Amino acid sequence: MFLKNCWYVAGWSHEIVENALLARRILGEPLVIFRLENGTVTALVDRCPHRLAPLSKGRLENHHLRCMYHGLLFDGTGRCIEIPAQDRIGTYLKARSFPVIERDKYVWIWMGDAALADPSKIPDAHWQDDPGWRYKPGYIHYPGASFQLVMDNLLDLSHLGFVHENTLGGGRASGEVRANVETFDWGVRVARKYGNVPVPAFVKAFIAFDGLCDRWQIYDWRIAGNMFVMSSGVAPAGTGALEGHIVPETCVLQSVQSLTSETERSTHYFYMQAHNFRLDDPTIAEELHRQLGIAFAEDKAIIEAQQKVIDEFPNEPFGGIAADFAANQGRALLQRMLDAERGAPVQAIERTGA
Repeated sequence: MFLKNCWYVAGWSHEIVENALLARRILGEPLVIFRLENGTVTALVDRCPHRLAPLSKGRLENHHLRCMYHGLLFDGTGRCIEIPAQDRIGTYLKARSFPVIERDKYVWIWMGDAALADPSKIPDAHWQDDPGWRYKPGYIHYPGASFQLVMDNLLDLSHLGFVHENTLGGGRASGEVRANVETFDWGVRVARKYGNVPVPAFVKAFIAFDGLCDRWQIYDWRIAGNMFVMSSGVAPAGTGALEGHIVPETCVLQSVQSLTSETERSTHYFYMQAHNFRLDDPTIAEELHRQLGIAFAEDKAIIEAQQKVIDEFPNEPFGGIAADFAANQGRALLQRMLDAERGAPVQAIERTGA
């Protein structure tokens, strides 16, 4: 079910604090994550190779990890460097480590073949480390839903007018937009543009115009690593925003959302919504974060309810509608990548649609 040879978000940089251990399960594997003396982050399997006690129940001593069952001490590579009352240490006493890179306020981890862990393949999330943008980081735990259902939700924003009717959606009009969908080897791009519609509730507090708006959402879904990147905005209706003309009153936002599977039925969801206007006003980032939290709780409620029904009726198929095209393309691409990673025959897929 999981692609292994790609970079996933293991956490926000601020979650990995000095002299503390973070226990987190990723792709079904329990990990212990911590910072070394030079500030870099390391990740080890969360089990001591001696008697399989969880290392996350241990403690850090001078940036080395002490198992608190029999006292074995491990360095940042997972190599055992000390055993109480024993001078000789077997090379088999090593906890597996994983490639980790910290970039754009994310801690990225590679769960597959370490020899293939190419840093150039880390997706771009530079808005999170750019002084020209301001945001507040967020995290949601889905204890009862597969990442694939959350992926479907992000690829089909026709749900905005219904799940988020009074928050992100801005009314039923946002659920009636026909999207343009393009498919690439790396994932799916979706463009949604609609004019003369009500301003969505989540931006009303800080826009500088009254009346109807023109609105757009253009987003990429990168299959490897499950990353959603969206440029969106609202502008006074009829001012040319949908043709690329941006007037000063336009509100432009940039969103990054990353899914990392905890297990087959639970998901880590890292998100942010950045703005590039009124950067001296911290209340905007706070308000965007608050509004997203409300809307994403709406998503979580419907998706976890959906997962329960799917688990109860596992042999009942989905019925298709036109709005499913992007989600179906995403699933087809994911299967294609899984087949390639496992050496199975790879099927061709349709490339474009609306």
